[in-house]
Amino acid sequence: MVTELLKKYLWLVQTFIRAGERGLSLDEIMDKWEERFDSDYSRRTFNNHREAVYEVFGIDIQCNRSTNRYFIEYTEDVADENAETAWLINTFTVNSMLSLGKERLSGRVSVEDIPSGHRHLTSIMDAMTENYEVVIKYHKYTSADVDTYTLRPYAVKEFAKRWYLVAHCIERDAMRVYGLDRIIDMEITGRKFKMPKDFDVDRIFATSFGIYIPESKGQTIIFRTTAKEANFLKDLPIHSSQREMSPREVRKFLPDTPMDDSRAYFEMFVCPNDALTMEFCKHGGRLEVLSPASVREAVAAELRKAAEQY
Repeated sequence: MVTELLKKYLWLVQTFIRAGERGLSLDEIMDKWEERFDSDYSRRTFNNHREAVYEVFGIDIQCNRSTNRYFIEYTEDVADENAETAWLINTFTVNSMLSLGKERLSGRVSVEDIPSGHRHLTSIMDAMTENYEVVIKYHKYTSADVDTYTLRPYAVKEFAKRWYLVAHCIERDAMRVYGLDRIIDMEITGRKFKMPKDFDVDRIFATSFGIYIPESKGQTIIFRTTAKEANFLKDLPIHSSQREMSPREVRKFLPDTPMDDSRAYFEMFVCPNDALTMEFCKHGGRLEVLSPASVREAVAAELRKAAEQY
């Protein structure tokens, strides 16, 4: 019973997200409810659900008294229920707890501001569910131009506080990755496409760091860290393939490298890219790439350029 109610609350939230700033009239809400759940939906039940959504998720379904239309003011902060229901519930539960406890915990809770790409996430998930092509207007960081692309949305991927769309671009006839926060406008075309057989976004990015589609085979990268830094990396690995190496394994791979018993040694299998180089640089002198030489030199070059500025 609780699970069914929760699903209905989530559906109600997502329905208002899709409606956007214009919102919905009570008659429109009733029609959508009856179409989805095949049952009547009274004003009283709707108001009960509004209160429950606020109590459970901390989301306020407001009413514009001048138009008698209901809406959620900050829809871009909410993700689609089909993306990751567990993540959605957890996010809203935490937000609700923070909201309910803000008076008691004033000045004691701090969260990071995450750039929002959620404004288009719901629509993209809808298009993915129905396998509809979408047309986007896209603004790259490296250009002042706004480009228009027709995409077949295959998957969404989250990385470093941002959401990305993995899609086949019709104009380029290739699979590309697009940051949701750089999509200026998007339209679902209603044109169907067929998903590639056995498509698996995690498998595609298995040897990648970040949101780069691998263009070459992965490499074994070996690095060492201070003992203190190792504790952090064991809890939060740089890459899913990361594992700690024994001294015997290190000597086998790098027989000419002097061993340092005060350090921890790790390996990972990944395609090197600029994002990985900057990730290694982020750890400064607490991390040293040992192999391969090309990755070691790329990190060293970035660190030298940084040092030259100081």
